[in-house]
Amino acid sequence: MGRTENFLRKLHSLSGLIPIGVFLTVHTLVNSSAIWGEEAYNVAAGVMVNLPYKLFLETFVIFVPLLFHGILGIWIALKAKNNVRQYTYVRNWGFFLQRLTGFIMFAFLVWHVWQTRVQAEFGVEPGFSMMADIVANPVFLALYIVGIVASMFHFANGIWTFLITWGITVTPKSQKVSKYATMGIFVVLSVIGVLAILAFA
Repeated sequence: MGRTENFLRKLHSLSGLIPIGVFLTVHTLVNSSAIWGEEAYNVAAGVMVNLPYKLFLETFVIFVPLLFHGILGIWIALKAKNNVRQYTYVRNWGFFLQRLTGFIMFAFLVWHVWQTRVQAEFGVEPGFSMMADIVANPVFLALYIVGIVASMFHFANGIWTFLITWGITVTPKSQKVSKYATMGIFVVLSVIGVLAILAFA
């Protein structure tokens, strides 16, 4: 692996954590306000919609890093050689699932942005009712649940690989501890995300 590719892979790993992972977590927590009802969600979402410099933040903190991470991630995934059939170790399955959930997450986010952000530009009123109308379709609700869980796994497992890639967890013990911690993050965020989307149904 050359210097340029190594640098891009590190930058790819970093962009998955900051800012994409931070945004994913904040977005999930804001959505979870739907659990307390329509008014609570509309208030929380209204704060995000009315942020100062919203266009700048959406472009350079969300969309540009997401495109960079997604496109480079697809290239990395297509270049990778999966060997779960020959070697059924946990790490090999983690490697395979990271790439699989990356494809699912990228498609899910494009679809989600189309159904929400783009439709709002076309005049659909954003808010609780928008999401309620989307997930009223049971197929869409199922796809949202799959997309949410896949996204949370990709993010949490990505934290684990980030810690290794950046030389933070170098010993087998530290990697084992971080694996349990990141899987805990996966479970917690998945539960919050699924409960949030079910609150719209």
